[in-house]
Amino acid sequence: MKNFNKKVKEKFANFFDWVKGAELIELKTCNIEEDPIRPELDIKFRTSYGRKIYGVKYKKEICAIMCFGFANAIPTSVNELDLMTKDAHLQSALRDQKVGKIAIAYTVWSKKKGGGKLIVKEVFKKIKKSNHLNRLVTLSPLTDMARNFHLRNGAFELQVNKETQNFEYKI
Repeated sequence: MKNFNKKVKEKFANFFDWVKGAELIELKTCNIEEDPIRPELDIKFRTSYGRKIYGVKYKKEICAIMCFGFANAIPTSVNELDLMTKDAHLQSALRDQKVGKIAIAYTVWSKKKGGGKLIVKEVFKKIKKSNHLNRLVTLSPLTDMARNFHLRNGAFELQVNKETQNFEYKI
C-alpha cells in the first residue's frame, strides 16, 4: 500500500509539473493527421483569414492543439464557419477593427493527459483578456465524446444542429 501511495503521489507531481510549466502559443502550422476531429481540414483552411491555431507547449513539445475561427455570428457547419470568418475578416479590414467578436473553436486535441482541459482553460484566459472577443463558442461534431468533454470543462450546450453542436464557455 505504501508503494501504491508513493506511485500515486509521483504521478500527481509529474502531472502538475507539466501543467504549471506549460504555455499557450500561437502556431503557424500543425500536423493535421493528428487531428481526430477534423483531419479533412487542411492547413490552408486552418490559417486562412480570420483563423488561428493555438498550442500548449511544455518544454519543446506541443501537448494540445485548438483551432479557431473568428466570426460575428455562430456557425452551424464548417461551410458556414468558412464563410463567416472570411466575412468577419473583410468587415474588420474595412472598419479597421479586430477580426470577429466570437472565437469559434472547431477542433481540439491532446497528445498528453490533461492537455485538452488545459488548452481550453488557457484559451479561455486569453479571450477574457482580449479587448475585442466577447464569446467562446465551439463548433463540435455530434458525438457524445465532444458533448461530455465540453460539459465537463464548464461549457453549456447552446444548440444542436444538423451536423454539429455548439457549446459556449461563459466569459
